[in-house]
Formats: sequence, structure tokens, C-alpha cells
Amino acid sequence: MPLDPFFAERLRVHRRYLLGRALSSARTRLTALWPFGRSPEPPASRSSKPRLSPRARHRRAALSWDRSELANVGTPGPDVPVTEHEVPGSPPFRVRIHRPAGVDGPIPAVLSFYGGAFRIGGIDYPTTDAAHRRRAQDSGVAIVAVDYALAPEHRYPVQVEQAYAALEWLVAEGTQLGIDVDRLGVAGVSAGANLAAALTLVNRDRGAFPLRLQVLEVPVTDLTGRQLDLRATRALGIPSLIALRELRSVATTYLGAVRRAKEPYASPLRAESHAGVPPAVILTAEYDPLRGDGTAYGAALRAAGVDASVVQYLGVTHDTAIFTGVLPAARRWHDDVVTALRRLHG
Repeated sequence: MPLDPFFAERLRVHRRYLLGRALSSARTRLTALWPFGRSPEPPASRSSKPRLSPRARHRRAALSWDRSELANVGTPGPDVPVTEHEVPGSPPFRVRIHRPAGVDGPIPAVLSFYGGAFRIGGIDYPTTDAAHRRRAQDSGVAIVAVDYALAPEHRYPVQVEQAYAALEWLVAEGTQLGIDVDRLGVAGVSAGANLAAALTLVNRDRGAFPLRLQVLEVPVTDLTGRQLDLRATRALGIPSLIALRELRSVATTYLGAVRRAKEPYASPLRAESHAGVPPAVILTAEYDPLRGDGTAYGAALRAAGVDASVVQYLGVTHDTAIFTGVLPAARRWHDDVVTALRRLHG
């Protein structure tokens, strides 16, 4: 199916932005090489603020971009009861619980892991918080958002262990928080879906807690890159080399040593067995190179006897779920996630 006009326009604007940035960079380099007419740079002021690292600048820019996306193309979250807690771990981390308004009694809950290539994102990002609020209210399920540590400051398996610590904490504290600990699930987006899937394997292997559901949105399930479907990027005019380089960058940042991508908790698809994990609902996008990861993971689950469905949205891209304010497919995506979460009521 052709790329949705909404994304086609965004792609055109993005290409123009990249071209402008490349020209600006070239002009800067040429100016630096020209020996005439340049004034010496003034000495740095001692009172000037310390310069941010490139990674810190990138994260600040990503947060700013996310804020503008919610304002321009997203949907604000409703006013729902929210509490925040600190979970012991190495390092400790926050969870934020969004409860549906006006609902009494113990309710089901899902641990939710945000996306961001393991290196950006967080539960404070406006589109993430808004989605959690909407999903909690519309599904009647408490969304327990996990603010796991980012790479490269903290690398695998820190994030996986934090995910399991969050599950242990939720089971221990859930009853006091008005949560039915017999009706729990996990959910995640992109890198967060990787952690959600890994958590189901860790939980199964350690023989701990019953989980009833996993909802995986545009998941990356194999960090070796063997499931990447580069036809999706070529259809967008993005060279395959760039897509492969990006995945290698993500894997290196998160894992440290790329060879660790073969480990099942890093790449859940590569587990020897997927038997005994909870039923799965997997959502993928046509113009997303990770569509192959989702398809392959769904097939592996079904081969192991796990109830799993995989739905691919046509004409849309990796970040479709953000655009609920302007894109019908995004609103349908939200509805499908909510329908999946409601299975926990059963």
C-alpha cells in the first residue's frame, strides 16, 4: 500500500531538513578553512555554563521534539489518578502508575516499557505519559510505566533486571495499591517491547509469577539484525546501509559487545524455546524495517504453542501510535491496544 499522505509529507519535510543541515555543515567547514577576513574567537567566559555533551544535547532535543509532537499531532491524556514510586534496584528506578478514573476495587495492571532505542525516552516524555493515561482510562487497566535506565550509562542486562525487579515489586505491593496481582501483563514499544518480551522469558525461566498477556508494539526482537526487512526502508528512499548502521549503533550502545546480541534476553527471538510465555498481541507497521522482527516473533510463539496474533498496519511507519490527533490509523492502533488490554479483565 502507498505510504499514507501524512507520512509522505513528513518525509518530504525531513529530507529537506537533512539537505539544509548538510549544506550548513559544508558552509561551516569551508568558512573554517578560509584564511581571510575571520575575526579571532573571543575567549570563553569563566561564568559561562558548562557545555552539554552531545548525548545530553540529543536527549534534550528529543524531549523538545516529543513535546511539540504531542501539541501538534497528538492527543493529550485525560486527568487520571497517578502515583509515583521508587523501586529498589541497581540502580533504583521509578514507576508511575496510571489508574482509570472512577474505578474502584482491585483492577488488572500491565507493566509498560517505553521506546527510544534504549538510549532516549522516559516516562516523563509527553507523548508517552499521554498514551499511558488514555490507555488506562479506556481499558480500565492500571498502566505501570517503568522508567528503566538508559544506555550507554547503563548497559544490558541492567534494563532486563530492572524489568524483573519491577514485576517483583508490583506483585509484592500491588494489593495495597488496589491492583489485582493475579491479572497482570506486560507491554512495550520498540526497544521497550524488547524488554517486555525478555521479561516474559526471564519470568518463565525463574519460575516466578503468572503473566496473562504481552502487548508488543513495533518490537525489536533480534538485535543481530537478521530479521530486518530492508524493503521497508528502501521504499522510503532510505539506503539500506543507513538502516543497518543505525541498528548496529543501537545494539552497540545497549549491549556494549555486539556478540551479546545472540543471548536470548537481549534478543528474545533467539531463545531456544518460547513455550510457557503469555499470550501475545503484536502490532507492526508496513514501512518499518522492524516489521520482520514482529512477524518472526509471532511465528516463533505460535510454533511453541503460544496464543499469538500479529497485525501489520498498511501505509504507516514505526512511530504511528503517536499521531492520534491527525491520523485515523493511529486512533485505530490505540483502540486495538485498548482491546488487547481489556483481555486482562477476563
